[in-house]
Amino acid sequence: MPEIELSAGTVEYEDTGGEGPVVVLLHGLLHDAAVWRHVVAELRTDHRLVAPTLPYGAHRVPMRRPPTPDLVNELIAEFLDRLDLRDVTLVESDCGRAQTVAVRHPERLARLVLISCEAFDNYPPGLPGKMIGVACRVPGGLPLMVRTLGWKPLRRLPVGFGALTKRPVPDHVVERWLRPLRTDPAIRRDFRHYVAHVRRTELLEAARGLRRFERPARVVWATEDVMMPRTHGRMLAELLPRGRLVELRNTRTLIAEDRPRRLASLLRWFVANG
Repeated sequence: MPEIELSAGTVEYEDTGGEGPVVVLLHGLLHDAAVWRHVVAELRTDHRLVAPTLPYGAHRVPMRRPPTPDLVNELIAEFLDRLDLRDVTLVESDCGRAQTVAVRHPERLARLVLISCEAFDNYPPGLPGKMIGVACRVPGGLPLMVRTLGWKPLRRLPVGFGALTKRPVPDHVVERWLRPLRTDPAIRRDFRHYVAHVRRTELLEAARGLRRFERPARVVWATEDVMMPRTHGRMLAELLPRGRLVELRNTRTLIAEDRPRRLASLLRWFVANG
């Protein structure tokens, strides 16, 4: 996997290359770029897919500067600049950083896709988000949380990965996501620092700025999401001047896991037609 040295540290990423339209895929907390593996497989023949692994706990190289949500916003913008990615379709699932990037750094973006993500005051989102906050504050809480999520009989609990998908995430993918937190104290320090520096007003500020994002935008929302309120999808689409809402059934937050072919089809049409 290639990596790039940015001002805050090393970021690993996947890049299919090619001459097709550039689609940058951003994942959520406790995941890495592997969450997009099925979507990448569907689109790689006619698109350039670039998927960084952000410092959200599943990253394998500790940051030099302790990550915060605000730092990750700048890291994403720097990543686009350093790879000289232009006319980007920026896609994000679960986390809400793409909203702030679209407001503060729209210069390299051609389109925006927000997929069942943190928004407005739902930050950190739902019961799992609140449980992560508690685990990072209580001594010994984070290792206990990781062990609990790693125990196969408990993975479908509504406070863990069970809240994110209708169907189980394959064990080898979950193991990949949890291994850095389980084995590397420096990754645990990064994760605690990120969670401790969530700024509750960030996405409310971003929502106000989205009214000025004049480029095509799609909001894709899971109708059965238990973490991201369904009303937030409609509200985001209404905020964006060229926004449109698409709702998908039979899926929860991680649509890329539950319905990757349908999501890939939506992305392909949107990139081609705006």
